[in-house]
Amino acid sequence: MEVVVGGRMAASILTLLLLSSWCLMVASGFRQRGIEREEEEEAHGGGRGLRGRFLLARSRTVARTDAGEIRVVSRYRSKSEPCPMHIGFIQMEPNSLVVPQYVDANLVVFVHRGEVKVCWIHKDELVERKLRRGDVSVIPAGSTFYIVNTHSSDRSQMICSIDTTQSMGHSLHQSFFIGGGMNPTSVLAGFDTNTLTAAFNVTAEELERMMQSQRGGAIVYMSGESTERPDLNDNNDDSAWTKQKLVDYLLGKVDKKKAGNGEPVGALHAYNLYDNEPSYRNSFGWTTAIDEDDFSPLRSTGVGVYVVNLTAGSMLAPHMNPMATEYGVVLRGSGTIQVVFPNGSNAMNAEVSEGDVFWIPQYFPFCQIASSGVITPMEFFGFTTSSRRNHPQFLIGASSVLRSMRGRELAAAFRISEERLERVVKAQRESVILPIRHHQQPEEDEEEEEVLQLKRGVFA
Repeated sequence: MEVVVGGRMAASILTLLLLSSWCLMVASGFRQRGIEREEEEEAHGGGRGLRGRFLLARSRTVARTDAGEIRVVSRYRSKSEPCPMHIGFIQMEPNSLVVPQYVDANLVVFVHRGEVKVCWIHKDELVERKLRRGDVSVIPAGSTFYIVNTHSSDRSQMICSIDTTQSMGHSLHQSFFIGGGMNPTSVLAGFDTNTLTAAFNVTAEELERMMQSQRGGAIVYMSGESTERPDLNDNNDDSAWTKQKLVDYLLGKVDKKKAGNGEPVGALHAYNLYDNEPSYRNSFGWTTAIDEDDFSPLRSTGVGVYVVNLTAGSMLAPHMNPMATEYGVVLRGSGTIQVVFPNGSNAMNAEVSEGDVFWIPQYFPFCQIASSGVITPMEFFGFTTSSRRNHPQFLIGASSVLRSMRGRELAAAFRISEERLERVVKAQRESVILPIRHHQQPEEDEEEEEVLQLKRGVFA
């Protein structure tokens, strides 16, 4: 009897274990499918509907003080892009400083407003570069840098790409502060006092004053001190530590030798997007794109840069990027962005204005349309996830793939005659940037109907 009861109990326990295991497997399966569904939704807009499918609204403030703010806009990673690019916005008040730090991500910095001085370590030398509106510069991952708003009355604004492929968390970047104290905390604070006093060759009291004075945050005012670096070959008492001398010490003393062109040794130049001839210009706007062949520092980041200016009532023709995903920020004006899914359905038709951030997946067809009836052009700036020449493929216009492929085969694909295809495809005489107003004569009604038939064939 005891044997039977014991056997039944064992069987019951085994049944419960099997049932529990099955429940765990089912729950795990549901969870995995949920994760995959979330990733799929993120890849196709996060279920936010047509309005904001490819607009980035996930923003977090990294630092905020009276002297400025650093904000990062990002999107969730997906299976197709596990390390998406983040877009950073840095706003600095006059005579302020982003304290010395290094980041586990490449930064491509664009000055939107004002003037700044960016200083970073390049091959053991301190590079100093004054940047103004339109300038693009690169701060490599792991390179210690600081930024100063050199102006006494004007606020400065910068936009930067943050490449997370090298980041420790793969989806988030991490700052390591060199300068600092109590807030932000310098990475030096992690070493014990004996180590630091020996390394600096100073007393514990001097070290304490230096390491516990800063409480202002990641962006601080220069407290009336000159924003220009003093001559380092001074004869001051070595024990007279100042904030500026600490910065010099931590970044490495710079030998003020001059190269043949009069610039400090190791100095790298910036590239100004507005001073150089646009990549393309017509009566309806212009566009400039730079890659590693135009600006060699981009090669190490794997990031390209572009800016587009559309006059009111014009569009950047429907096109796709075969080389990279694109991120953009509307700098001024307003308009509409349309994106299309691979199956020919509309992915997004969103109105955008100054400050909006968007992204376009690689291969997805899209276009930008500037608002009509306004004076201000629509201007947007952004980054691509490849530093090589992008060669966008335009789908409509005088330089489009349809124009290049027109013939018997393409006509058969649309199921129209070659003559009709020829009239439709060659009707647009402009390339790249197109007007959106139609100037048709009454006798062109038949041709208009053919255009509509072609559109129905394309988007059916």
